Amino acid sequence: MSHRTAPGPKDHLGLTNIFRWASDQLGLLTKLKAQYGDVVQMSVVGSPWVLVSHPHDIETALVKNAKIMGRDQYITILQRTLGHGLLTSDGELWRRQRKLMSVAFTPKKIHGYAETMVRVGADALAPWRDGMEINVHAEMSRLTMEVVAEVLFGTGVTKADVETVSHAMEVINDYYANSPEAVVMLPEWVPTPRHLRMRRAVESIDAVLFRIIAARRASGEVKADLLGTLLAAQDDEGAGMTDRQLRDEAVTLFLAGHETTALALAHTLYLLSKYPDVARRVRAELAETVGDRRPGADDVKRLVYTGWVLKESMRLYPPAWTTGREATEDLELGGYHIPKGAQLLFSQWVVHRDPRWFPNPEAFDPERWRDEASLPRYAYFPFGGGPRTCIGNHFAMMEATLLLALVVQRYRVDLLPGERLMLRPSVTLRQKGPGLRARIFAHEPVERAAQTPAVSAA
Repeated sequence: MSHRTAPGPKDHLGLTNIFRWASDQLGLLTKLKAQYGDVVQMSVVGSPWVLVSHPHDIETALVKNAKIMGRDQYITILQRTLGHGLLTSDGELWRRQRKLMSVAFTPKKIHGYAETMVRVGADALAPWRDGMEINVHAEMSRLTMEVVAEVLFGTGVTKADVETVSHAMEVINDYYANSPEAVVMLPEWVPTPRHLRMRRAVESIDAVLFRIIAARRASGEVKADLLGTLLAAQDDEGAGMTDRQLRDEAVTLFLAGHETTALALAHTLYLLSKYPDVARRVRAELAETVGDRRPGADDVKRLVYTGWVLKESMRLYPPAWTTGREATEDLELGGYHIPKGAQLLFSQWVVHRDPRWFPNPEAFDPERWRDEASLPRYAYFPFGGGPRTCIGNHFAMMEATLLLALVVQRYRVDLLPGERLMLRPSVTLRQKGPGLRARIFAHEPVERAAQTPAVSAA
């Protein structure tokens, strides 16, 4: 094993580095990769952090060395709201929960969720009117929240419940996006205003979820929604999930199935507004494949170009912009020694914009996905990788494809003058500020679009 330490900025105590991290995370990671290469080590409050940016090294860590990749330190902050769901658990608990959760995400189950996604999505778009001004991020958040709530709980969730959970999730997302308490990992018992708001938000979510879980258990009714599937799931000893485990997985699904998909859709609509030739081609594909009917699960594979557009949007603006792990043993990556306890960062933001894998990486070019097979593994990893790959990745892509199809079938989304996409990385890659404003127009029938050249996303 190599004894070489990876290069990086000199800051033994790591105080300057944490200031840089808190000030501009995306900029810092981009600069570190450009200045020092594919493996960069820096000290953060005396602890080694290692940025790993070569696909081969990422695969080595997440797949080959998966058994010595623990959850990173930041997970303790996420556990304040998510509890011990799949995203935040480790070891034997994670293995048990992963196996129990897998029954809800089989191809057959995911296929069955499509009808609910489209029905609820279409109802959520009903208030839209020609010429109406919307907040793109807020509308996509509302849309995906209603879809995930229905897929997860079926008729057991009311409109008031959805509004309660939606508001609470916004408070929680704001805590992670704007809170110095989260950055410096201030103990939760310190009664700052943000901690108190976050605690109240968690309590309001818990009140809704535990009530729904108790009602479903009491009824004994078996339903085909996600909650019904999870209630019926049993481990090898015949035991199911406790109410607390169901709650933790439900909150995790709200974050993963609602927040990330909403961001992917908002970023995609932003790009389609900037590049109308691409939007016209998506509409043409929909006109040819789906026509005037609602899209369904069987259409997803046939909407090839639409899928490329979503992939390209998630390449440029990955909702999960970095993946973290903690090395539980010494290992070697890229010819460098990685010490036990090091916090490893695998940044989708950095790797997805590497010109070695994506020529002209700042360009928005859906056509680049025509030759996806030529990409090295882990040059594109929007859902993480290895055994901890997002369990709902196929669910999320189907949801995003169907909801995008519903929107584009009906409307053209035009950004208002002066609107710019400003990013604030948090747990996810969120929009800074209140969100992009746009005007929607019911579009006329489309003709088949011509081949669309690459255009710059800068």
